[in-house]
Amino acid sequence: MIDLTGKLALVTGGSRGIGRATAVRLAEAGADVVINFVTSQSAAAEVAAEVQRLGRRSATVKADVSEPEDVAAMIDFIGDQFGRLDILVSNAASGGFRTLLDAQPQHLDAAMHTNVLPLITLAQAARGLLVRDQGQDRAKIVALSSHGSRLGLPAYGLIGASKAALESIIRQLAYELGNDGVNCNVVLAGLVATDSTKHLPGAEEMFAAVQKQMLTGERPLTADDVADAVLFLSSPLSDLVQGATLVVDGGVSVRG
Repeated sequence: MIDLTGKLALVTGGSRGIGRATAVRLAEAGADVVINFVTSQSAAAEVAAEVQRLGRRSATVKADVSEPEDVAAMIDFIGDQFGRLDILVSNAASGGFRTLLDAQPQHLDAAMHTNVLPLITLAQAARGLLVRDQGQDRAKIVALSSHGSRLGLPAYGLIGASKAALESIIRQLAYELGNDGVNCNVVLAGLVATDSTKHLPGAEEMFAAVQKQMLTGERPLTADDVADAVLFLSSPLSDLVQGATLVVDGGVSVRG
């Protein structure tokens, strides 16, 4: 059993979907959890209450992680209120579904600014809390990616490019922070029903097609399944997993 008692986790975009499931799963394993949100204050408060019902400490922090000043203020708050940070889950992301042929330069800037830059600024701001001395438990950074980093998908080109960049940055962070006691990895999640994916062009047909490709019988992929993978990468069980991308998609990618 994974025991994260005494650990402090930050989950960005933690008010809904995979972020919410991750926050709860980490709390179930014993971690205290800070839930970051931008607009969904009431939803974030519900997650915090659920964490607290599990007997863990929790806090909500409103911060736009695409703004370095907000990130710095959030990390300062965590340092002041909790005095530590052991697990950083970079989950917050934005959509903007359009074809590359219809995209304008500002759309590419927005995708990278929202989906890629926060991972860098979070790592920079939290470095002082994450770095460990030899012999201490290792800290963990986990980022969330998707199939769009490797596959062509309808109206997903800009987001997919940002996810590919995210995976590359995680490998570089592993190179730069690995010997300082920090593990940096990615969970690449298959198609999960969330508020965001419901707005994908042709979502209903896409979900039906993906379900036929899965190699797990009739069981669909859920946010809880993805949260389980994040939990593993947040735990000491993954101490020798570094700079990796863990695919959780029910076997869809096996079919190519």
